[in-house]
Amino acid sequence: QVQLVESGGGLVQAGGSLRLSCAASRSIFSIYTMGWYRQAPGKQRELVAAITSGGRTVYRDSMKGRFTISRDMAKNTLYLQMNSLKPEDTAVYYCHADRGTLYRGYWGQGTQVTVSS
Repeated sequence: QVQLVESGGGLVQAGGSLRLSCAASRSIFSIYTMGWYRQAPGKQRELVAAITSGGRTVYRDSMKGRFTISRDMAKNTLYLQMNSLKPEDTAVYYCHADRGTLYRGYWGQGTQVTVSS
């Protein structure tokens, strides 16, 4: 099993920055695709960014150029650097680990990000 714990959320003014962290309970990044998702009240959970086991990254268009996903293999920690934050970025951000449709995925508990105007 895998446990994921997010941290780093909080309140920030528009235009500000935050760095989210996701600590994994064991070394999984070499075989799992890791992703950051977010969900606002009344909306579907959506992918923000992902990084494959091979290190390839993908971003939703609205985040590209502002957000950066990265990982520290030695620390078993996934990061999301968020710059130029906008009020519409306000949501609960979740860390996710996946290794294909034949396997269960793992979710963190989420961390709240609130961007004020």
